[in-house]
Amino acid sequence: MLKKNRLFTPGPTPLLPSAQVAMASYGAHHRTADFRTLFARVLADLKEFVGTQNEVLVLSSSGTGFMEASVSNLTSPGDKVLVLTAGKFGERWISLAEAFDCNVDVLSAPYGSTFSTEEVKKRLTPDIRCAYVQATESSTGARHDVEAIAKLVRAMPDTLLVVDAITGLGTTHFDVDGWGLDMIIGGSQKALMIPPGLAYGAISERAWQRMETTKSPRYYFDLRKERKSAAKAETAYTPATSLFAGLAAALDYVRQMGDGNLAAGRKALVDNAEMCAAMTRAGVEALGLKLFSPRAPAAALTAVAAPAGADSTAICKRFRDQFGAVVANGQAEMKGQLFRIAHIGYYDYLDTAGVLAALEQVIAEVTGKAVEFGCAVKAAQEVYKQRVASSE
Repeated sequence: MLKKNRLFTPGPTPLLPSAQVAMASYGAHHRTADFRTLFARVLADLKEFVGTQNEVLVLSSSGTGFMEASVSNLTSPGDKVLVLTAGKFGERWISLAEAFDCNVDVLSAPYGSTFSTEEVKKRLTPDIRCAYVQATESSTGARHDVEAIAKLVRAMPDTLLVVDAITGLGTTHFDVDGWGLDMIIGGSQKALMIPPGLAYGAISERAWQRMETTKSPRYYFDLRKERKSAAKAETAYTPATSLFAGLAAALDYVRQMGDGNLAAGRKALVDNAEMCAAMTRAGVEALGLKLFSPRAPAAALTAVAAPAGADSTAICKRFRDQFGAVVANGQAEMKGQLFRIAHIGYYDYLDTAGVLAALEQVIAEVTGKAVEFGCAVKAAQEVYKQRVASSE
């Protein structure tokens, strides 16, 4: 049987064909007028994609590079910071803050869950310089209430809020300026449908002012250098030029989704992720499987607990061996306990129906139990039907 390689992982995600062509054909030097024109267009389009009037910068790095920059640029050794964590990527904030000698206060929630506003409010004190949180915890499939957290942080005049939205941007609706987010971070390999290698972030004026007084060491990730260079439509250091060409093509595609309006295209992209996620959750439950994060599910991905007596590693292997499809296993100590199916970026109704049909086969084979073939797909179709009807 023919097997096409398909990514159902929360990054990297399926590549946009027009972006692939753009990347393959781009060869301009980064200190030329051609690249400056492309770079300026990408920065302007990213502001619309993020939905902000704040300055947006792009770094040639993974999203973790911008996460590190948010710590090194916004804190000094000894500063007290608050990390809100409910998964492996929340724990990354702890490691980053400790690497720059911050005094780290940690509010943890169990994997698969999120925080109550009362818990967050109790931990926010006036001496906290920065609060760090994920929008979507992609290791568990949970989504945090960034709007509610932001409202609490804004009551603290000297506390900045930094949001890792690497899987959140393009899958969740944000009001970046209205909520007062001081830094929101994205990555190229997620909803923007190109390979890993670019990280972008929108930065508030409050955050820029903080950078003038902080003392943590920084060099490549000195955002002030990048801001100065960006004013001249350049990067401080050698950029990943072909990825910028792909990013420009991806942003054009999102604009086309909105009939020429990039903000409308962004909404359509998020709505598509929300639709595919709701379809997937319905299909999973129709199969008798349990969602790993039932109370705060993300639109970026659906995390599914391995059925009793089964190992999610075997499920992931069966997907790959039988169908050429890559779904994500659990991370670290969650390996074997859950698998994750993403709905990010270049992903649609047919992808959703296909992965659910494959899931029916895989669960039947891995568990050895009878499965009503078509039940997951039917449940997803019912969700689609209802949502389409309600939007008309």
